[in-house]
Amino acid sequence: MDRKNFIKKSLVAGIAGTLIPSASKSSDAEKETSTYDKLIDQVGFNHIPNHKEVKTMNTVYHAASTRGSANHGWLEAKHSFSFASYQNPDRMNFGVLRVLNDDKIAPSRGFGTHPHDNMEIISIPLEGALEHKDNMGNGAIVQHGDVQVMSAGTGITHSEFNANTDKDMKLLQIWLFPNKKNVTPRYDQISIKDIQKKNEFYQVLSPSADDQGVWIHQDAWFSLGEFDEDTTSHYTINKKGNGVYAFIIEGNAQIGTQALSIRDGFGIWDVDDFSIKANKGSRILLMEVPMQITV
Repeated sequence: MDRKNFIKKSLVAGIAGTLIPSASKSSDAEKETSTYDKLIDQVGFNHIPNHKEVKTMNTVYHAASTRGSANHGWLEAKHSFSFASYQNPDRMNFGVLRVLNDDKIAPSRGFGTHPHDNMEIISIPLEGALEHKDNMGNGAIVQHGDVQVMSAGTGITHSEFNANTDKDMKLLQIWLFPNKKNVTPRYDQISIKDIQKKNEFYQVLSPSADDQGVWIHQDAWFSLGEFDEDTTSHYTINKKGNGVYAFIIEGNAQIGTQALSIRDGFGIWDVDDFSIKANKGSRILLMEVPMQITV
C-alpha cells in the first residue's frame, strides 16, 4: 500500500475520533476538536492525583500493569493517563502532565496528518527512528538518542511514521499543558549524545532556550539517567510547588520506601528534594512539572 492510501486508512477510531481528527475534515471541525479543550475538560480536581491512588500525603504509585492499553495491530500503546478509548477518572493527569504514552509502531506504519493546538508535545524514541513532517516545513528523522519538542500553540498539523521498514520502533509521547496559549507554533529536536552522562541524571528539557536541552512553554524540567552501576542520586526541585513524575524506562529503582520496576510511574510533590536509588541496568526519566494548571 502506498503512503497516500495508507494515511487515509491509518487513523484508528479510538484515537482519530478523540484527539486526532482526520485530515479530510474542515478547519471548523478541527477547531471543535481542540486538543487543549478536550484534555483540559478531563483533568482532576485541583489537578493532582485522585485521593484513591495516593499512598502517602505526597506520592502516587502507578504500576506498569495498571496502565491503559490499546492494540490496533500496527500500534500497541500503553497509557499512564487517560487517553482516547482508555478513560479512568483516577488517572487523568499529574499536574500539567496530561499524556504519557508508551508506543510501539510497526515497520513503515504510523499516524497520518492530524492537528494539535495549545499543547507542549515531547517525543523520546526508545528504539528505532520516527519520520516527522509538519505544516511548518519541517521534515526530520527522530531516532533513539534524540529528544523532539513541538509547541502546538495556535495550531499545527503533522504526521509521524516508523522510519524503518523491517523493525518496530518504540517511543514515549508526552503532552503537557502550556503556561501560555496561542503562541507561535515551533519545532525542535536535539541529539543528547553530547550531554549524556553515565550514572547521574542530566537535563534534557527546561523552560529556557539558554539551558541545556530543548525548551518549552512551561516551567518544567526533564532529566534522563542511565546507570550501569547501583547509584543513589539527590534531586532538588527547580521551582517551588512543582512535583516530579518518575518513569522507569528500564531496570529498577527506589524512591523513599517505594520500589519501582520497568515502566512503573511514581509521582511526588510538596517536597523540596528527594533521593532516588537507581539499580544497575536502569534508565529513568524524571519529569518535573507544575502541579497547578494556570492557563
